[in-house]
Amino acid sequence: MKEIKTKKMTDHKISIIGCGNIGISMLEGFLSSQEMNGSDIIITRRNISRIGYLKNSGVILTTDNRNAVKNSNIVIIAVKPYDFTCVLKEIAEQLCPPGHLLISVTAGITISQIREQVPDSIPVFRVMPNISASVANSISCICSDRNGSKEREQVESLFRILGTTMFIEEELMKSATILGACGIAFTLRFIRAMIQAGVQIGFDSDTAGTIVTQTVGGAAKLLSENRQHPEFEIDKVTTPKGCTIVGLNEMEHNGFSSSLIKGIVASFEKCG
Repeated sequence: MKEIKTKKMTDHKISIIGCGNIGISMLEGFLSSQEMNGSDIIITRRNISRIGYLKNSGVILTTDNRNAVKNSNIVIIAVKPYDFTCVLKEIAEQLCPPGHLLISVTAGITISQIREQVPDSIPVFRVMPNISASVANSISCICSDRNGSKEREQVESLFRILGTTMFIEEELMKSATILGACGIAFTLRFIRAMIQAGVQIGFDSDTAGTIVTQTVGGAAKLLSENRQHPEFEIDKVTTPKGCTIVGLNEMEHNGFSSSLIKGIVASFEKCG
């Protein structure tokens, strides 16, 4: 856990209900920015001792979900899917228009399911960030059942603190979960394999890790800034009879792209 410093106040009081891994990642990103002070954020967790180390950040810690909602105007529900309905029932009476805005970052829970317990007068958004929010480098996909520009701007501004944002149709939220959130694990597994290979060909683990993480980050930035298809950039380093094309072909012969695609599709089919 990196050192957390408090920053200037904002106009909003935010509660994160169920502060597990994704909640902590968002919290770290918020507190590392220039936008929020620890006292602007209330976080809840059933076992408060697990987040006791956050006391020095100025964040308000509590096990009381209702009180957290009562004392905030932006409510982010970050609980597991199997806890969502119970938690929403618990806090529903505390959600009052026009003061509250409700955001769910729980995978698989639709806006229509939320609307069963939350009145139309409450703005409801679904957002799918990932754990890179902790270093302000998340991709956060957003959808809502309302077109009000004020609320959309509020949500987009909030999650822009954590990285890049985009609005998508709700029917694509499942795909966003797999590609953007699960995709972190897929990418890290690829990085781990590259580091292991680096050790096998002569580097110590730390040196291999430095080379690989910089290489992966550089490749991502190359695509982001040049906005070319990956194959365009690949062609720049695949010379005839060279070592790059030999390595790429060996990987493809062993199902590299196929296994990655199959893994993503398998995760998609598993996701509720």
